[in-house]
Amino acid sequence: MNPIIQQKHNVSIEGNVNAGKTLIFANGFGTNQTVWNWVKDDFKDNYRLILFDYAGSENTDPDHYNPIKYNRLSTYADDLLTILADIDVTDAIVVAHSVSSMIVTLAAIKNPRHFSKLVFIGASPRYLDDSVNSYTGGFNQAVLSDMYATMNANYFTWATGFSDMVMNSPEMPELVEHFTYSLSAIRPDIALSVIRVIFESDVREELRQLNKEVLLLHAWDDIAVPEEVAYYLHENIKGSKLKFLNSKGHFPHITAPDTIVTAVKSFIGN
Repeated sequence: MNPIIQQKHNVSIEGNVNAGKTLIFANGFGTNQTVWNWVKDDFKDNYRLILFDYAGSENTDPDHYNPIKYNRLSTYADDLLTILADIDVTDAIVVAHSVSSMIVTLAAIKNPRHFSKLVFIGASPRYLDDSVNSYTGGFNQAVLSDMYATMNANYFTWATGFSDMVMNSPEMPELVEHFTYSLSAIRPDIALSVIRVIFESDVREELRQLNKEVLLLHAWDDIAVPEEVAYYLHENIKGSKLKFLNSKGHFPHITAPDTIVTAVKSFIGN
């Protein structure tokens, strides 16, 4: 593939590279492609696996990140489409976590030929509450402003607290430490810029344009994405399927990977 694209996004092609089906893993904020290590091996024999990192994430060259360019999710969607076009991927299955779900949504609407079935884990089209339209996103502007101020004042302290909160797995402190390390490896100014874009994004209007098979996976007690959001997505993505997992927190692909593997395999027919 194009070495510039490969270097920018750390694109990795694994698994059965000669398989007729392609499975793409797209990670959420604060993590890189290694977050799928708990899941991907269950698919390596039957699928060509594609993993990548977004501009600004911990293992990428910060020179590729520009806060003005990446001030909207559509820019990340365009990067994803560039990767898939370069590898000539069509009809791929995508497993996306958190904000990647909406990035994939935008990409699939813009160029649907690259995608077939989509699996969204802990997805949200908007994190901010919207009282005018009776929408519960889970956050209000005051809460977000406080979070931005905390990140700006002491990023590494914030990263520790945020990791513990969203992982919601006190019985597995090593997983919290893993996410804390991943967050702390991101340059603080980039992390603050990226999280502003994520938490203040709004993809609700685009949902009805998505014309793919979609499985929505949601864990209980997800502090980042309340249950109301999962139901909202289900109601607004035509033909979507919603499954609540026997796990809790925002990272079930880390804390309960078997539940993700089972749900994905059932959905894609493997």
